[in-house]
Amino acid sequence: MLDDLRSPGDLTGLWRPVTAFGRTLVTTRRQDAALRGHRRRIHQADVFTESEAKAYLTTSHDRTCAWEIVLMAAGETAGLEGVLETDRLLLRPWRVAEAAVQRELWFERDPRVPPHRRIDAAGHPTVAELEQAIRAGRSSAGLLAVERKATGDVIGYCGLIDDGRRFEGEPELVFELLRRTWGRGYATEAAMAVVEWARSAGYGRLWATVWEWNTASRRVLEKLGFTKAGREQVDAVHGSSLVTTRRL
Repeated sequence: MLDDLRSPGDLTGLWRPVTAFGRTLVTTRRQDAALRGHRRRIHQADVFTESEAKAYLTTSHDRTCAWEIVLMAAGETAGLEGVLETDRLLLRPWRVAEAAVQRELWFERDPRVPPHRRIDAAGHPTVAELEQAIRAGRSSAGLLAVERKATGDVIGYCGLIDDGRRFEGEPELVFELLRRTWGRGYATEAAMAVVEWARSAGYGRLWATVWEWNTASRRVLEKLGFTKAGREQVDAVHGSSLVTTRRL
């Protein structure tokens, strides 16, 4: 049993082969695509009581699975206090008190961004709704808060998501920072740290989708070595969405 896994990269070279003799149980707060694979079973779970833990470990389970991976519910700080660090930035899980930063990101998005990614006429999502999402681990799975070390303030997010739109095990790089922090190289610095982490974790390729009119994000992706892989959609209101990729 491997308890409270902090990085999928820690399992590099340790995934044991499927045999008839037992399984390996991993518990983690992470939701990375790298955890998924052949003969690995994923379970969503809340915090175990002592009796529930004993019951789970003594129950007979499907022997065709070599690995049982339990995704534990996130607490107030959604897991680790520190994950990736650069010269100027700390990339770590979101905290509930930072929901207002998430709402500011929603509020200042370009009008050309589709409505479902902007605050609606009724004011949703509210700060309270975003707080609940952070508590449940829904809004921050795979997306780390970007904190400036010098000032301690959170200025956006950066991370990897795997929504199944591309290929299994090839997640998408995403990042978004508050407008007042643009032009200082933070996005490139944060994204590079995530790319390097992905390489060390064993990923072979990453994807990134960007609006054609979003020249700032396109420059960041170019600096990171992403190249165009096609044009995903053309919309008279929102513009063209470009698909880029990078092999690691």
